Amino acid sequence: MHKLLKIWERDSGKLHSATESKPFMGTALDWMPSGAKIAAVYDRKAEEKCPEIVFYEKNGLQRSSFDINQPVDAKVELLKWNCNSDILSAIVSGEQYDAIRVWFFSNNHWYLKQEIRYSKQDRVRLVWNPVKPFQLICWTCKGEVTIYNFVWITAVMENSVALVIDNSKILISPLSLSLLPPPMYLFELHFSSPVREMTFSPKNSTNRLAVHLSDGSLCVTELPAFDAWEELEGQAFKIEASYLENELGSLLHLIWLDSNELLGISYFEKDGHYGYYLQEIGLVCSEDHVPGLLTCSGWHAKKLNHVPLEGIVIGIAPNSAKDNSAFVQFDEGSVFEYTSNIGGISKHVFSFLCSCPWMSVIPFYGSAKPLLFGLDEVGRLYFNGKVLCNNCSSFSFYSNGNEVTHLILSTKQDLLFIVDIKDIIDDKLEEKYENFILGVKRREDDQAKTFIKIWERGAKVVGVLHGDGSAVILLTPRGNFELIYPRKLVLSSIVNALNQGRFNDALLMVRRHRIDFNIIVDYFGWQNFLQLATQFVSQVDNLNYITEFVCSVKNENVVETLYKNSLSRFSSKEIKNVEAKNSNSKLNSVILAIRKALENQVLESPVRELCILTTLARNDPPAIEEALGRIKKIRDMELLGSDYPKRPSYPSAEEALKHLLWLSDPEAVYQAALGLYDLNLAAIVALNSQQDPKEFLPFLQELQHMPTLLMQYNIDLKLQKYEDALKHIVLAGDAYSEDVMNLMKKHPQLYPLGLELIADPSQKMQVLESWGDYLSDQKSFENAATAFLCCSNMKKALKAYRNSGNWGAVLTVAGLLNMGKEEVIQLANELCEELQALNKPREAARIALEYCGDVNNGISLLISARDWEESLRLAFMHQRDDWISEVKNASSECTNLLVGEYDDGVEKVGKYVARYLAVRQRRLLLKAKIEAEEGSLNDFDDDAVSEASSNFSGMSAYTMRTKAGSAASVSSTTTSKARGKGRQRNRGKIRAGSPDEELALVEHLKGMSLTAGAESELKSLLNTLVMLGNIETARKLHRAAENFRLSQMAAVKLAGDTVSNTTIDEKAHTLDNYLQKVRSENPLKGDLFCWSKVLVFS
Repeated sequence: MHKLLKIWERDSGKLHSATESKPFMGTALDWMPSGAKIAAVYDRKAEEKCPEIVFYEKNGLQRSSFDINQPVDAKVELLKWNCNSDILSAIVSGEQYDAIRVWFFSNNHWYLKQEIRYSKQDRVRLVWNPVKPFQLICWTCKGEVTIYNFVWITAVMENSVALVIDNSKILISPLSLSLLPPPMYLFELHFSSPVREMTFSPKNSTNRLAVHLSDGSLCVTELPAFDAWEELEGQAFKIEASYLENELGSLLHLIWLDSNELLGISYFEKDGHYGYYLQEIGLVCSEDHVPGLLTCSGWHAKKLNHVPLEGIVIGIAPNSAKDNSAFVQFDEGSVFEYTSNIGGISKHVFSFLCSCPWMSVIPFYGSAKPLLFGLDEVGRLYFNGKVLCNNCSSFSFYSNGNEVTHLILSTKQDLLFIVDIKDIIDDKLEEKYENFILGVKRREDDQAKTFIKIWERGAKVVGVLHGDGSAVILLTPRGNFELIYPRKLVLSSIVNALNQGRFNDALLMVRRHRIDFNIIVDYFGWQNFLQLATQFVSQVDNLNYITEFVCSVKNENVVETLYKNSLSRFSSKEIKNVEAKNSNSKLNSVILAIRKALENQVLESPVRELCILTTLARNDPPAIEEALGRIKKIRDMELLGSDYPKRPSYPSAEEALKHLLWLSDPEAVYQAALGLYDLNLAAIVALNSQQDPKEFLPFLQELQHMPTLLMQYNIDLKLQKYEDALKHIVLAGDAYSEDVMNLMKKHPQLYPLGLELIADPSQKMQVLESWGDYLSDQKSFENAATAFLCCSNMKKALKAYRNSGNWGAVLTVAGLLNMGKEEVIQLANELCEELQALNKPREAARIALEYCGDVNNGISLLISARDWEESLRLAFMHQRDDWISEVKNASSECTNLLVGEYDDGVEKVGKYVARYLAVRQRRLLLKAKIEAEEGSLNDFDDDAVSEASSNFSGMSAYTMRTKAGSAASVSSTTTSKARGKGRQRNRGKIRAGSPDEELALVEHLKGMSLTAGAESELKSLLNTLVMLGNIETARKLHRAAENFRLSQMAAVKLAGDTVSNTTIDEKAHTLDNYLQKVRSENPLKGDLFCWSKVLVFS
């Protein structure tokens, strides 16, 4: 009977749309809560087909459909959507029973996920909870009400095998072989009834699958070894039900205790009483397992243990740290341990804060107890009862093959976190991951280090590829699988391969994931890698990969720079020498070790030779000449003909040369070929490097017509190898002596080498004279004079000494020239005038007295040099009263001048100290103000603190520190350099208000102390005054000098005491107080003041 489906407007009551006349079945009809589809049922008995569920849009057009896979006489009595509109349930009535069927739509396919059977007398009905999308409420005419809480359990096993329930089939796909999204699969298993529960055990090399069906049957099958699964592609296997010695009831939460035992929860109804039991089931197979085939029948199941339960079980997880043991979670989150040997639930382990439908147990290396993780329905992830994350949507674990190392979790913000298990144990999650919450103010460069943004909203983690796979499997809402390779997991798998010595696997992963090749070298430290280079080369079977590796080696330590935040799990075994102090030699040392390993471990082949050329080209600096030498040998072998036995083991010279040119600068290779003085090889290099023949052919042809030494000389000049050029032109003979001299004049650094190479004495004299002329031009007169003396050119030597100011050497050379007395006196007078002009009166006085005999001029010069004692001695020696009076007057005048300078110095010290104390006091006040305001900023957010610190950064001269993140600290490089140069020019100057004023004042006070020369001059003047009887004048001068010295010492001590204090005492920190302290600490120290003690107190 055909019917119409009509849709009316809610508000106006007008007809909105109507469908075509179709054979609708009864009144089974339901509209999606989202309003997208209307579900109805077609009766297809006339076609001898089972009923079909169809979906209409609200405009009356049919959108899609699927059949219910039941007998023709089956009838759909009721259709119901859940509140999320993603699950459709139906009551299907058959001849023997009624069944509640639950479908789920994904990837354009409807999967039958559950079938719950009732007797026809129960007349079961259902309704979905309007708030909880996975809670189904059923009731019967007997008054029995059952609430089913469904949970999505991702069936991606530890070995990355995906199992998908679809009605009476299980679709099997090994995701490590191919990422097949359901409903696609590698092979499938068929059962007699729809599947309700399943469990898979990949342990002990036995891939066993246990399945509980809706008719109460238990099916077990053993799959072949994982390596043989490719042969099963596209096949379907029918699995027979196991023989049951005891009734098992309705099984839930089925797991494997070991390869022959199952543990599950059964529900029984007996004599009107209901209850849950924990059942341990033993399995025995009567058929022998054939490798490569499935064992589909012959299984016997026997109940081994039967434990009644008082509460509702939320989940069961096997204890990976203990055999024949499992953890049972009851309602409200209590977790107990079940042990098969004991035969019951032994002890309470701990409790989650609430029920966690998703529970996992993993072992951890170094811990006797396993780690328990649980996820509740609101997104709280627990670890051993403690909350790890409050917004988790899914989680899984990654194992490197030996141990579980990382927790993989996704959040409701679509963020993927790779969490080190060790960080969970050490309680470092808040420090490193900030509680898995995306902070609004975090910088993007920091975000990339802690999580990955999932590009498709709602995607969940369903599994991982363990070991070297290092991938996370995401299931998108569309139903497709997506693989991502987090950098942290990839690096972890590479590190694990390196720890196990699997260099080839590590290299393949580095290439596949575009990781920096230097991690292979830097992980253990490049010095340790040198010892492993032979093992590395012997394992890598592709020399092209070694070539790629050599091209990527650099001096940077990527473990400490690029991957510093990703490589956090170091142990003493993993890291022996992470960072070598001298990393500059890393490149050359590693390449040399690889080259030696290639030469010793790898048989001769063209690829081996190209790899060796790569190591030479990658050297720092490139060993191009050595590489060209190897190419030259290959070319020589080619010239010998194809009969040469080693010829097949080498590439062609052209191929080797092109390889070298690809790795190196073509111009550098051409110059290196010229440096070998092989013109034919240079021509080949030039042709292969795409140089213009018009440029290099004329030059090479010109060289070809030259004698060998001249050819080498010209090549050396072109390559700027001047030492080699000098050697070759000297060997060319005396005919080219002029070229020798010209070469040394153009390049003066060659003079020493030229003296070694030239044997002719006369030519050596010419070289020495030329060298002396060059040194004279460079103002190096002393060295020039030595060169002239060596070549016996006394006149030039005298001139050079005179220019250098060495008057003693000038007069000595004059003696060597046998100059007359008058000429010597004239020369001495000229030197005396020159020294006076150079402000060297003491030396001029010596010449006047010793060579000219001019006593008057000599004493006058000594007085101007302030050599008081010597001038007085000469005046008395020659009994010249006039000069004694002159010395006396000059010393008195100098005394008055020094007294005035010392008095001015004392006044300046006082001014500088007062200014220093004022600046220091202001600085301390500003520092206290800034610290107080910074303390109030601690309650602000990061942006406010950054802004405040930027505002105060202008007062950095008085804070004694630099605020990180201050805007004022960010300046251009050009400005910083300009300021640095300005500070260097103004160093020593005191600028009021400048940032360096305080330091400049202290340095200036220290620099005001008396120098050794000033003390010597003062001592000489005091002696002279006492000798001349001017004792009062000497006492006055001594007193002024002592006051200045003590004031300067007191000022320096005051500055030293206050620079480290946080406060300044205006009464204690004064110059007068410190002057008294200095006077009391034995002020008369040193030769100058100790001898005058008698003078002062006489």
